[in-house]
Amino acid sequence: MNILKTMTDINMVVGIIMTVAYFYQIVYMLVGLFGRRIKTEDKPGKLHRFAAVICARNEQSVIGELVQSLKKQNYPSELMDIYVLADNCTDSTAQCAEEAGAIVFERFNTHRVGKGYALDYLFKQIARERGVRYYDGYFVFDADNVVDAEFVSEMNKTYNKGYDVITCYRNSKNFGKNWISAGYSIWFLREARFLNFPRMLFKTSCAVSGTGFLVSGRIIEENGGWPFYLLTEDIQFSVDCALKGHKIGYCDSAVIYDEQPTTFSQSWTQRMRWSKGFYQVDAKYALSLIRGALTHKGSRLSCYDMFMTVAPGMLLTLFTIVFNTFICASCWSQPHYLSALILSRAGQFIAFALLSFYVGLFLYGLLTVLSEWKKIRATPAQKLGYLTLFPVFMATYIPISLIALVSKVEWKPIRHFSTREMAAETKHN
Repeated sequence: MNILKTMTDINMVVGIIMTVAYFYQIVYMLVGLFGRRIKTEDKPGKLHRFAAVICARNEQSVIGELVQSLKKQNYPSELMDIYVLADNCTDSTAQCAEEAGAIVFERFNTHRVGKGYALDYLFKQIARERGVRYYDGYFVFDADNVVDAEFVSEMNKTYNKGYDVITCYRNSKNFGKNWISAGYSIWFLREARFLNFPRMLFKTSCAVSGTGFLVSGRIIEENGGWPFYLLTEDIQFSVDCALKGHKIGYCDSAVIYDEQPTTFSQSWTQRMRWSKGFYQVDAKYALSLIRGALTHKGSRLSCYDMFMTVAPGMLLTLFTIVFNTFICASCWSQPHYLSALILSRAGQFIAFALLSFYVGLFLYGLLTVLSEWKKIRATPAQKLGYLTLFPVFMATYIPISLIALVSKVEWKPIRHFSTREMAAETKHN
């Protein structure tokens, strides 16, 4: 009976650890549902000088749309410059960006590959030409984004509140394409509504998510550029801000539209990079974040929050499933009555874990979709239909997380499509 007791105890301990560790996110969820919306001032206040920076690799089909959407901002054009770095491009990205009205640089370096290296190069080029203090802040975008006309104006209002870094509301261009793009979309909408929005209300630090964020010129100067080169440079930067006490703000009224992958192979490649990048950040910063959560006055919650963000919780869940499966396989040598009891207990736990995983993520996704219903660009049937597959989308992270742990992962580009191409394809289908 010792095996049965050990199995029960380990399952219970893991369950308690997971519940306690992530309980604060349940509080975030309740605040996200019932918290008072963040209001920005009607008056813009001081108008700052900004630069939009975009690193693009073979993005000739979409870069023009992003630059044009930035040119149409409801913000003084003389206070907004647009820079595009055509990074290791073999197409007409540079020409398309220049024709759309951007200031273009090119970089060719096949050894230092990735967005972090590209951003660092671009910031340093701008500093050489304009000086490190010419711009008050920099907007960082991905080439496939389209920006709402009020984006810069709304971010400027939040910037006037004293934040050195601000993230935005990240919506999707192609939620209704299929279950993969919808899975991504729900995840990012959930991040905005149930993570960054509550963080802003609690006055703790938010997290940037790859694109659509503003970083002050002071931070760029302090860092000497962009020294964040891991596979998930955005999370690395967020962790660095938490450790240094720089609070990242959130602007709910500043909206970008992001294109999500639509094929499983693209999604697998991208999320493999994300998973490997999270392991890299965890290995580099976990101990510092734990110390920060214990000792950094004013940023303890931010450090703990970021530690839980990069902690490999999926692996702990996987461990419990593998552990129970192993117990089942090893119990055949036990007396029949004992092996039957062990199989029953382990089977119940695995079934309960899988059911809880599906139901929990489905309810989380349902709350997200219902809360953001009017902002989602899809039909009601698509919103609810793809919602049922959201837990399946998240379950695919399990093999991805496991393989990323032992595999060498490198940055690879994802092909993007213009809004015209997506609309034509949708009409054709």
